[in-house]
Amino acid sequence: MKNNTIIPASVLLLAGLFLFAQNSWASDVSRPELPNIVIVFTDDQGWGDLSCYGSKDIPTPHIDRLANEGMRFTDFYTSQPVCSAARASLLTGCYSNRVGISGALVPSSKIGLHPEELTIAEVVKPLGYATACYGKWHLGHHPEFLPTAQGFDEYCGIPYSNDMWPGHPESPKAWPPLPWYEQEKPARIIEDLDDQETITSELTRRAVDFIDRNADGPFLLYVPHSMPHVPLATHPRFRQTTKFGPYGDVIREIDDSVGQIVAALEKNNILDNTLVIFTSDNGPWLSYGDHAGTTGGLREGKGTTFEGGVRVPFVARFPGVIPAGKECSTPCMTIDILPTLVELTGGTSPDKEIDGVSILPQLRGDVAAAPPHKALYFWYHRGDLEAMRMGRWKLHFPHNYRSLEGRPPGNNGIPAKYNYKMRTELALFDLESDPHETKNLSETNAGVAVEMMGLAIGIRQKLGDRLGKIEGTDVREPGKLVSDK
Repeated sequence: MKNNTIIPASVLLLAGLFLFAQNSWASDVSRPELPNIVIVFTDDQGWGDLSCYGSKDIPTPHIDRLANEGMRFTDFYTSQPVCSAARASLLTGCYSNRVGISGALVPSSKIGLHPEELTIAEVVKPLGYATACYGKWHLGHHPEFLPTAQGFDEYCGIPYSNDMWPGHPESPKAWPPLPWYEQEKPARIIEDLDDQETITSELTRRAVDFIDRNADGPFLLYVPHSMPHVPLATHPRFRQTTKFGPYGDVIREIDDSVGQIVAALEKNNILDNTLVIFTSDNGPWLSYGDHAGTTGGLREGKGTTFEGGVRVPFVARFPGVIPAGKECSTPCMTIDILPTLVELTGGTSPDKEIDGVSILPQLRGDVAAAPPHKALYFWYHRGDLEAMRMGRWKLHFPHNYRSLEGRPPGNNGIPAKYNYKMRTELALFDLESDPHETKNLSETNAGVAVEMMGLAIGIRQKLGDRLGKIEGTDVREPGKLVSDK
């Protein structure tokens, strides 16, 4: 006899909901896990210092591997060609003017990156990321400004540049000895240049250990090297290993550090689920001559907003997202890293206005993707807007700048004296035909110059000049003053 039992509609509904939930759960399980993120950030490294960027004298096989298995950007920029400001932009996605950090903080500075600013670490931490910063911080050395107050679980390294100590020829003798921090406190003193020889290797050891301890992920590892900022120091096993003298040897050790980090990712079978980024804070410190890097032929260097000062190497590897062996010539900037990580991880954007835009379409190789920016802007020490780029065009406003034209460079760690020049007129360069910024086209392309000047007025009204001293600007205050106690 047939079973004519009628199943109630409510039971069918419950069964359907169960199957839907089960399928949804299965779908969630099958989604890719959150990617690990590694950012290696060097100090004063020139655009032309890597073999994948044309260097013939400095072999960089490990960084070259990242470029070969990922993407190399040809027109990537820092927002300001000096230490603290460059770091503020990378970590917050903002022009340094917006967050009130300009130039380079010194041991007597009482400010830092305001704790209310949201960093890349604070963007991903709510998603379950372990976070670490090993290296040069340079965004305030008082406890409320250190990495552990800015979203990083772990920190070790130096709080500002390695030349900010009495032993350097250009440093005030009254400056204190250079401290090495563990978490929030100085753990030891770096007495002399011999003590600096082990900095890169120690940062690498800590980075590898962090990867081993957090291989189950996800994690964010930020390695802002103190090198190749002067004074140059490298482990003895890397000395005389390149044709570029002590500077080349330092880059060789940094490349080896990248190799060790990649090897740790491979050992833990997580390399292909890790976004690895390599870039620099600004161009080379050219006055140091044989202790400085190269710009690959670009004009001027660190401390200027010419291409040699603000255009930096940028390579990224992440299989399945970034196609291998590709090159991107779209102008992008360090301010774009934070919003890119937000889109990649599904994190939450800061509730304050930022200036960066996700460049995930560019990283994916989408040639039809619109450029992320109408224009990019370059400030310098006093918060002045000195230059901007719009597409192929670079416009310089009247400003003072330093140059080595007509002077021999320094040698053996002793810098040369700069000439200081005043640009009294607008200068417009076509970077596609003139990447060395030699031919002023402002008169023959006045319409382009006028359009760019209009954009400049708008950004000045937002972010100001001279640290935002324009009434009604949207510049945020830097870190609060700390006590003198």
